[in-house]
Amino acid sequence: MTLREMNETIRSKSLLVSYFSHDDCNVCKALRPQVQQMVSDLEGMEFVYINAKESPHVSGQFMVFAVPTIIIFYEGREAKRYSRHLSLNDFRHFLHRLTNINKK
Repeated sequence: MTLREMNETIRSKSLLVSYFSHDDCNVCKALRPQVQQMVSDLEGMEFVYINAKESPHVSGQFMVFAVPTIIIFYEGREAKRYSRHLSLNDFRHFLHRLTNINKK
């Protein structure tokens, strides 16, 4: 993904979950399908995967220095960031709060 594509995606989606990782990260590989499933279960939320090694300009622009990093964008702005350690329960709760806000 290029930086231009990422910025266009952020602007075009009301709720976006961006997942930064790379192929050498086993935690990333295990976590990604769980995160994708949570996002796909919620109406109006989109998921985008960014390989941090293959897209260093995107990772640099968003100051991603460790993987996995999840950045949630709401209406074009960063709403929440999770880096390295992620509680799936906290993540799920935050996503539900955002989708409820977006419905109002």
